[in-house]
Amino acid sequence: MERTSIRDVEASRTETGVDRRRIGDVLETTDVAVNRYVLEPGERFAESLHAHMDQEEVFVVLDGTATFETRRSGAGTSRAVTVSAGEAVRFEPGEFQSGRNDSRDRVTALALGAPRETDDIRIARISDLGEIACPDCGRGDMRIPDTGTDLVCPDCGGELVVEEET
Repeated sequence: MERTSIRDVEASRTETGVDRRRIGDVLETTDVAVNRYVLEPGERFAESLHAHMDQEEVFVVLDGTATFETRRSGAGTSRAVTVSAGEAVRFEPGEFQSGRNDSRDRVTALALGAPRETDDIRIARISDLGEIACPDCGRGDMRIPDTGTDLVCPDCGGELVVEEET
């Protein structure tokens, strides 16, 4: 048995600067990822509309109200789902999703993902850059590779380098 206090888990800031606590790492989970997020008004869980192709993800909102965007495929129509304290939302493997705090209050949520180790993550949109498409074949979502270029098309292998604004 492993036990920890969430207060004792070191914060690892996301690419958006959000306070994320990797509880699963501290508990040494092997089959499920467990993360606690605290989002201030206007903050996002992740920078992109993305899908874990072989992992389902559940978000449990403990405090506040989070808004999630979801769509079934990289090029499909998205819809917004509002999840309040005491509610949960599930995203199936391959379902695109992104969450944010559109409210005036802080959001605290747990994110659970299984299986834990997944390396096939697709990006359909990056918040500052807009929709992502393969420059060679036009596919509406790109894969995050293990190494090398920023994004790779899962169909034709086309590469898209995402440059950060300076």
